[in-house]
Amino acid sequence: MTIIGIAGGTGSGKTTVVKKLVAALPPHHVAVVPLDSYYNDTTGMTDEERRAINFDHPDAFDWKLLIKQINELRNGKAIEQPTYSYLMCNRLQETVRVEPKPVIIIEGIMTLLNRRLREMMDLKIYVDTDDDERLIRNIQRDVVERGRTVEMVIDRYLKVLKPMHEQFIEPTKKYADIIIPQGGENLTGIGILCKYIEGIVPQGYEARITD
Repeated sequence: MTIIGIAGGTGSGKTTVVKKLVAALPPHHVAVVPLDSYYNDTTGMTDEERRAINFDHPDAFDWKLLIKQINELRNGKAIEQPTYSYLMCNRLQETVRVEPKPVIIIEGIMTLLNRRLREMMDLKIYVDTDDDERLIRNIQRDVVERGRTVEMVIDRYLKVLKPMHEQFIEPTKKYADIIIPQGGENLTGIGILCKYIEGIVPQGYEARITD
């Protein structure tokens, strides 16, 4: 089993990179484990307490559960991955069953932050995108998917996202084996990853990169 970690700031294009990597692999050859699914369970909190959570701080994540479940996948065991609702600011009752696959991709803003998690990875990737571009993507995503206004997104970016990015996310770039500027638009960088993938897929299969 090969474990790949993909990190980068919010709106950097991590999800696009992951989709292109998955498309480059044979069907059912890869499982994606999003860090966003492992926000802490807030069932015992009030709505006001939930809204006050800094979701861009390392303490917001259940690292213990994530590491435990990645270990289970490495040992050939299926996991029940939690699901998280941004609207409710809490986990849902439903879980997603993830089967062990030849390639496991862990994707999220702080995927490279935790040392124990990092040490489990065979390849560490950082998606690096200009701050202005990330802000624009955050506005486009949060207004449509998370019910926020443009003013709310900009205010949160300045007060939370930007300082947390500079303190916790940007420094993890030093742990990356490969840095991909401009996210999913960087076909050359993704092509390099696909070449790596060719070495771990069945012989005779060539990884595909899509536009």
